[in-house]
Amino acid sequence: MDSAALLWILVILLMLVGLVGTVLPALPGVALVLAGIVLGAWIDDFARVPVWVVVLCAVLALVSWVTDYLATVLGAKRAGASTLALVGAAVGTVVGLFMGLVGVLVMPFVGAVAGELIARRRAPQAVKVGLATWLGLIVGTLVKVVLVFTMIGVFAAALLF
Repeated sequence: MDSAALLWILVILLMLVGLVGTVLPALPGVALVLAGIVLGAWIDDFARVPVWVVVLCAVLALVSWVTDYLATVLGAKRAGASTLALVGAAVGTVVGLFMGLVGVLVMPFVGAVAGELIARRRAPQAVKVGLATWLGLIVGTLVKVVLVFTMIGVFAAALLF
């Protein structure tokens, strides 16, 4: 197998792992997909995938990162979340990785509620903050998934047409 074929296999692997990483917070999904796109464009000196396509994908990646961050933080802040609630949501997300899909979906909520309870000791507020933080995470993840698929689609279109 020649080196170009190995590089294309690496491009595909980066994108596949990146897709998984868009929903699993432990993996830098968007960055891996972008790395695959840059490598794919570089393999043939940007002949089939021009620099402007890579720049467009980089802009989409940046929008994804900003949106993901803002959706989570603004969702939590809008509900009046404490800093401990945000830390709890982050810890819950990491713990949830070891619990499968249900853990990934539920543990950020549990962590935000626990953090808010520690900070303010008011259960109704903690549940409100937990829900807002969880919804922010879900919205951010959905936007991230759409943008990553758009990045891959733009790359594939440039590569194939």
